[in-house]
Formats: sequence, structure tokens, C-alpha cells
Amino acid sequence: MSDREPPRRRVPGPAKPPRPRSAVRQPRPGARPVRRPSGARPPYQRPLRLGSPRPRLRLVSLTLTLILIAFVVRLLQVQAVDASAYAARAEQNRYVVHTLAAERGGITDRNGVALAISEDAYDITADPTMFSSKQLKVDDGPEQAAALLSPILGQSQGDIVKKLRPKNKDSRYARLATRQTPQVWKQIKDLKTALAKKAETDKNTVNALAGVFADPSSQRVYPNGDLAAGILGWVNADGQGGGGIEQELNKQLSGKDGKIRYAQSGGREVPTAGSTETPAVPGSDVELTIDRDIQWAAQNAITQQVKKSKADRGYVVVQDTRTGQILAMANSPGFDPNDLSKADGAALGNAAVQDAYEPGSTAKVMSMAAVLEENAATPLTHVVVPNRLHRGDRLFSDDVDHATWNLTLNGVLAKSSNIGTILATGQLGRTQPEANKVLYSYLRKFGIGRYTGLGFPGETPGILAPYQKWSTSQQYTIPFGQGFSINAVQAASVYSTIANGGVRIEPTLVRGSKGADGRFTPAPKPKQTRVVSEKTARSVAMMLESVVDDEQGTGVKARIPGYNVAGKTGTANRVDPATGKYHGYTSSFAGFAPADNPRITVYCAIQNATSGSYFGGQICGPIYKQVMEFALKTLQVPPTGAPATNLPVDYKP
Repeated sequence: MSDREPPRRRVPGPAKPPRPRSAVRQPRPGARPVRRPSGARPPYQRPLRLGSPRPRLRLVSLTLTLILIAFVVRLLQVQAVDASAYAARAEQNRYVVHTLAAERGGITDRNGVALAISEDAYDITADPTMFSSKQLKVDDGPEQAAALLSPILGQSQGDIVKKLRPKNKDSRYARLATRQTPQVWKQIKDLKTALAKKAETDKNTVNALAGVFADPSSQRVYPNGDLAAGILGWVNADGQGGGGIEQELNKQLSGKDGKIRYAQSGGREVPTAGSTETPAVPGSDVELTIDRDIQWAAQNAITQQVKKSKADRGYVVVQDTRTGQILAMANSPGFDPNDLSKADGAALGNAAVQDAYEPGSTAKVMSMAAVLEENAATPLTHVVVPNRLHRGDRLFSDDVDHATWNLTLNGVLAKSSNIGTILATGQLGRTQPEANKVLYSYLRKFGIGRYTGLGFPGETPGILAPYQKWSTSQQYTIPFGQGFSINAVQAASVYSTIANGGVRIEPTLVRGSKGADGRFTPAPKPKQTRVVSEKTARSVAMMLESVVDDEQGTGVKARIPGYNVAGKTGTANRVDPATGKYHGYTSSFAGFAPADNPRITVYCAIQNATSGSYFGGQICGPIYKQVMEFALKTLQVPPTGAPATNLPVDYKP
């Protein structure tokens, strides 16, 4: 046993770490066991030990909570506190409102001939925000646009730049030009399109006109130029009537503008966002009483004579004696309402109703009518007319020196005697104050010192002082047409009153109107007033025939072959409106035809003729004849059937 060695003790080695189960390959059922490669042992891996996630989760939760709180606070501010302000700002930036201009009604003459019409036009507009450096990527966008638009719009580049760089940088609307023709907008649109196409291929090209647009509008056009300009007036830059019928009936002609509201982006309408529209209501068409052809004849005649006489101005009024309708109202000098830039400021307006002046001897017809109506005399009453007549503080005379005339009352009118008229009207009362009162009442009935009834802008009622305030000289000058003032339409109305059998019909310029439905609405009937009896009117008419037909009359140049003419001349001292003193003369002629069956009244006046004659019979008588002949033919008035009434002008004592 001693010879045997003791048994060896096996010392256990270090324990092997367990192999992760995931690393152990499990054989498939029925497969052969996998042999481990000799000498291959997996490396030793220390297991990972993760820290506690709770602190990180708390930090993330706190951050998210703070963010959510900020969003909630902002949301409350936008939707609750400042909701209305933000909503309004959003609406302003997204939606735009444009005015839909109503089409202005047309103006025609009594036969439907166009005198004023509206044609398509455009207001050139812009969105200033689209010219910013941020939008165009350049700093001189407004200057580039202005350089392109200036020659097209006829405006300076500086003015256009100011509109494209408004003080309010948030402004999205600027009106560059109003009422431009379709050709102007087409030129701008073609240039805008060309720049847009070039900008697509050339990065250095800037479409400086991208923010320029056009709103449909209309432009007022007067196809006959200066014809009847004083009656028609004009339309100003704001589309409102600036004078004449355009101003008087502006509301009726203008109609009612509409509106359209739509969403826009980049200056263009967003079709899918919807829009709201209030349609415009077009204005009514207005038909005047004037006849274009007669208006042309009157305007042509007075224009030529004013130039020939080198006068300040002149006017012709043609009136239908049976209806009071104005057939023509011509002024010289006039103006072209299509281009007011070339018009003389003194010629704007309608002088035939705006000028107040002393009428002179054409007013004697009212004195004679008063004398006959009051039975103070007859056309055949004898009147002894001396060379001079002392009344009050003055010594009165006639236009020509003469020996004592032995005239009938008819002759006083025919020879236009101032002295004879003073003597005749002195019979209207037992005393001069009583005579003044009676004469004043007739002057008022004839429409003196009153508005005519036309309602025309700027019309003057004239000046007629109450008879109690007549000065010593006025008591004797007013009977022959000095010392009070009238306008041309008033003067014509006086003669139409006699021609109409003593009934005054208020003058009218408008026959009626036609609305959008096409229905014609006649103008209200004018007021009628009995001034003198039919007998008196007929007697005065016969006396007026002597002025033209008798060789001793002052109106022989107004004779018209085939027609009996009733008329009266006038040559009055003229008050210079600039100085308020008498300077020059007012020359006039008034009358109607045919005298036996009156249809037409013509009145002519010329102010301050400085070349040739200044007597009314010499320079206005021919105008009366020219215009009356044309009117009689135009209206196809048959010639006079009765011979002229030859009342005696004088008598043998």
C-alpha cells in the first residue's frame, strides 16, 4: 500500500458563465445535433445595466406641458380675446370689394339724336404691395412700372411712383388713371403679358406690371363736339355732372353703382372662394326739347356774328310758342365738353340763362301790353313825341334827334321811341307812383325778376326792384328797358307769351326720360299763367308787325319772304360786369312768326359789339331772319295766308 501513490484530487476550475439562451442554437426536430467548433468559445460579455427612466420622462413631460400651455394661451388670445381683430384683418387681406359703375344714361334731342353718350372705358388700378422689393426681388419696382406707364397714361413718372408707394404700406389699392379708353388698357395688358412671358425664360427680367389691373368703367362722349355744350354741360373726373343738364339731372342720369366682393390672392380672383355681387342699376336716358338741326343753325349764326362784331359774347334762344319748349339755346363763345383742358373758363356754363343784363327796347312790348290791357290807350291813340322830355332829374331823348313826331301808339313801338313809351306808361295811373305799381305788376306776370322754371344750374332770376324802391330815374327808364335786368330765356318767354294769346307757359328743356325698362315717362306739364287777354296779345302782335313790315320800323332786316313777322329791336346801354359801370351796348332782336298764327319765337342778343354797327336791328335782325327761316322750314310751318296788318305809324295833326 505504501508503494501506491495517493489518489490525485481534482481541483475545480473557474465556473463558466451560462450561455444566453438566445445564443444557444436549438436543433430542429429530427435534425442532427450541431457540433461546436473546436476551440471556439463566445467572448465574455458583461450584462448592461440601464439607469432609471423616470427623471427623463419627467423632463419630457414637463417640456411638453409647457409647450401645450403656450399653445393654449395663444389659441385663447386668437380665438377669444382678439378674435374679431384677427378676423377683420384676415378678411381685409383676403377679400376685396370693387365698385361696379352704373352706366350713365344718354341725352338725346327731341328726335332721338344722341347728344351725350357713354362708351366703355377702364379705370387703371394697382396693388402697391405687389411692387415691393420682397415681391419683385428688386428695389426699384415702382420706378420701372412708372417708366412703362407714363407715356401710355400721359402722367409724370413721379406721380405714378407716389401712387405705387403710398404712405400706408398696407394699402392694396391705388387708382392710377380713370376712364381710359379700351385701347389704353389693351396696350398696358399686352405689355404686361409680354413681360410675364419673358420673365419665365429670363431670370433677369422683372414683370413690373404684374400688379397693374383695370376696373370696367365708362367715358362720357359728346358726338357733336361743342354743339349745345352750354345746355348739356359736362361730366367731371369723378363721374358726376359738372354743369348743365348733366349736373341738373345727375342723379337721374347716374343710376346706382353696384358692388362685387371676392377673395383674391396675388391680385387675382380666387374662383373657388365664392363672391357676392350687387348689380349696378343703369341711369335713365333723357330726351331734351331742343332740335339738333335748329340748335346748329342758331349756334352757327351767333358764332359768326360775334366774331364779325368782335363782341364779348352772344346768345340765341328759339322757343315753341304753343308749348314753351326750348328748341335751341346757343351761346358764343362756347366750349367742347370732350376736352375741357382747351376751354376758356369764361365760356363754361350757359350764358343764355346765367347772364343778367338790361334788355333795352325789346322790353317795350311789356309796357305796351300793360297800357292796352289797362285800357289806357289803343294802337291808334295819338302820341305827340317831342325831341326832349324832362322827367324827374333827367332830360330824356330818343336814339336819334328829331323834330316833334306825331305818332300813333303803334308808331311809338315801330320807331322805338323812348319818349313816347314814357308818355304812354304815364297813363297807367293818376300819379306816377300808381303808374309804377301797375307796370311793376305786369313785369312780374311776364316773369321778370323770377326764375324761368327751367331749374338750370347757375340761372339768374334777373333784377327787378320793388316799385316802392324805384329811383327817380328808374320810374322813367324801366318802361323802355333800362334800370332792371333779365336773362335771354326770360326775354324769349315774354314774346312767346304774346304769341300764345297772352298766356305764359314756363319754358322747358326736358321732354321726358326713359328708364332701364324702356318705358318713356313724359316730363311734368309746365305751369301756365294768364298775363294779358287774348285781345291785348293780338293787338300787340299787330303792332310788332309794323316794326318789321313798315318802312319806318326799325326791324326791316328781319323780314322773311312769305311770312308775316312780328318783332322788336333793342339797343341798351350795357353795364360792364367787370367794373359795374356803363360801357358799350347790348344789341338785341326778339320776335315770332308767322305773326297771324305764331309757331316759333326767336330771341338774339350780342354783348359789347366793337366792330361795325351796334344797333340791334342791324346786327341781330339778320340773325333772327336766318334762324327763323331755318326753323320754319325744319318744322314745315306753312307760309302766312293773311296779308300783313298795316296799322298806321303816324298821323297828321
